[in-house]
Amino acid sequence: MRIRSLSAATVLLAGSFAFASPDSNISIAHFSTAEISIQGNKDIETSAIEEAIGVERPSFFEFYKEDKAEIKEKFIPTLDDSLKEFYESEGYYDATFSIDRGTRPLRVTISENRPIRINSIEVHSDHNLTDIQPLLVGATFRAKDFIEYKAAIIKLMMQEGYCSHELDTKAYVDLDKREADIKVNLTKGGICTFGKTNVEGLKSIDPEIVSSRVTAKEGERFSTEKIKDSYDALYGLDAFDSVIINFDRKFYNVVPIDITASEVEKPYYFLAGAGYDTNVGPRVQASLTRKNFMGNARKIGIKAAYSPIEYLAEITYFMPGTFFLMGLPIDVGGVLGYSNLEFEGFKEKKGYIKTYLGYVNKDIQVQLGLASENIDISLLDNYDFSTLTHAIVEGNFVLFYPYFQFVYDGRDSKLNPKYGFYFSTLIEYGLSNDDKTSSFIRAFVEGRAIHSFGDLTLAAVVKAGAVDVKSNGLPESKLLFGGGAYSNRAYRYNELGIVLSPTEYDINGAKSMLNITFEADYPIWGDLYGAVFSDNTMLNESSNDYNGDYISTVGVGIRYMTPIGPIKLDAGFNIHDTAQYGIHFQIGQSF
Repeated sequence: MRIRSLSAATVLLAGSFAFASPDSNISIAHFSTAEISIQGNKDIETSAIEEAIGVERPSFFEFYKEDKAEIKEKFIPTLDDSLKEFYESEGYYDATFSIDRGTRPLRVTISENRPIRINSIEVHSDHNLTDIQPLLVGATFRAKDFIEYKAAIIKLMMQEGYCSHELDTKAYVDLDKREADIKVNLTKGGICTFGKTNVEGLKSIDPEIVSSRVTAKEGERFSTEKIKDSYDALYGLDAFDSVIINFDRKFYNVVPIDITASEVEKPYYFLAGAGYDTNVGPRVQASLTRKNFMGNARKIGIKAAYSPIEYLAEITYFMPGTFFLMGLPIDVGGVLGYSNLEFEGFKEKKGYIKTYLGYVNKDIQVQLGLASENIDISLLDNYDFSTLTHAIVEGNFVLFYPYFQFVYDGRDSKLNPKYGFYFSTLIEYGLSNDDKTSSFIRAFVEGRAIHSFGDLTLAAVVKAGAVDVKSNGLPESKLLFGGGAYSNRAYRYNELGIVLSPTEYDINGAKSMLNITFEADYPIWGDLYGAVFSDNTMLNESSNDYNGDYISTVGVGIRYMTPIGPIKLDAGFNIHDTAQYGIHFQIGQSF
């Protein structure tokens, strides 16, 4: 009897890495390749085998190339070992391989034979493990699944605060019977809490600034999720080259947090480029940011951008953790800017200044601020204004208003969410103390719900807005519009004004708005996803009136998943007039 005992605690992952200093000489090697053909496999996908042994095929974007499998010549001598190692990891310990190295394409013939099956699973635990994807009796025993099962248990224990748990997992593999017996013993131990936070490595930043971003607070229940959130918050300050958070010390279930931070050595960051903006089209822009400006992670920046319908210039300032209010760190920020933006039929020239107090944690962002805007509205020459429901007023408008913004983001990912909820609201209250300054109330709310059923992701997004003008009028650009990748995808950005019928609209801004979107995404091949969606937009000229007609759009899209989020291409059509359509390209999800 051949018995092999595998412990998930003793796994070594090996790889090769190369590092080059700025002063080192770098040489680039070119390796010849050979075409390869794999046959005989029945249970294991050819694509998985190719990936394991280093076979390359043209990428999705190289559609003009022949779909040919190639392997570097230097990998050919070790093909037997690579295939054996891969198949054993998949549970096929008796697989055999025949490699005809004298042919081109190189021919690999595989006889998989019978795999190792899980015969029994014994779990002894004083903690509920039903949330962990279980190993199944009768399934193929894969070392990767076994290791991931133990890793999932450890992750759960650490997330829930059991840092002193004891876990023993073993797999006894009978190679003759082709069976594996798995035993799991778990004792959760006591609940751990965070201890004091110690910060080292700072030069010009006060430790209180770092501590204000740490969500792992002393006395709270230990969780590795809070460690992750602390990493995200500290790097979000954009003032450190590196942050290391150690939590390997433990005193009677109390875990101190040791942070070593390295402040930025190159504080100036310049960015320039040309691209395509989802809303304003082709765009060139440049920005210069001074990180850790005068210490304490302050940041100042200047930005300029140009597109065919917008000019933009801004100066921004940000001071994190300036003071504490009821124990909460309060940030101070501001922006001074000028923009020149074209709408349908008119142009807005705007100078503006904002300053705010803000609070940020993992899921919540709050801003309370003051803003002043000086806006000039002028009509464009290329539009017939005779059909409008009411005239667009030209001239200068002065706005001064406090505002409140609240965001709750409970999605599992900001780049490509699969689950969760999102809610935001923005309220502006225009103040008037003379006959020039507008008095108004402007409110906007948005809610998103995302849930996945296997590979199918469903999302619903609802946006609602209301404007109530008290005195001295309001510039047309401060009213409500629809259209674009985040609104109604059969139309351009801000193209939709007051909706007159399911196919007609004015360019006048509305005082009530409701936009409802439904979307479904599903993988169709690898990282390529397909989507269907419905966008429905109501824009009414009366305040707080949501009984008007809707312009409804249906459409299809594709998404290519990347590390920075999906690259999306959508085509939407008005369901009552399919000649009215829009095509939108963007990076990142709209939900």
